[in-house]
Amino acid sequence: MTTQQGSCHCGKIAFEVEGQPESVLACNCSMCLRKGALHWFVPRDKLRLLTPEENASTYLFNKHAIHHRFCPTCGIHPYGEGTDPSGKGMAAINVRCLEGVDLAAIPVEQFNGRAY
Repeated sequence: MTTQQGSCHCGKIAFEVEGQPESVLACNCSMCLRKGALHWFVPRDKLRLLTPEENASTYLFNKHAIHHRFCPTCGIHPYGEGTDPSGKGMAAINVRCLEGVDLAAIPVEQFNGRAY
């Protein structure tokens, strides 16, 4: 299996994630629209932090369902955490934070997050 490397801009948050993004999701909720994230959803156990978890700050809003993780130093949002409808832990990887990914080659699915 392929392992992707990722980080925030300053490197205070670094991680690796197993898999290859086949498609990503662009959400139009008030948070995602502003930060411009392209989300790749993976089971939480496929995400491995390479830096201490406490390096990331958390932002919660609306229903507090997603823990938006961001770097308090550089402000970048490399991933989020939550659960899928069956209760399994999930991670939303911001593919813009992965090294060497050709964003133009990944299909983007639009998600109407404003409706939730």
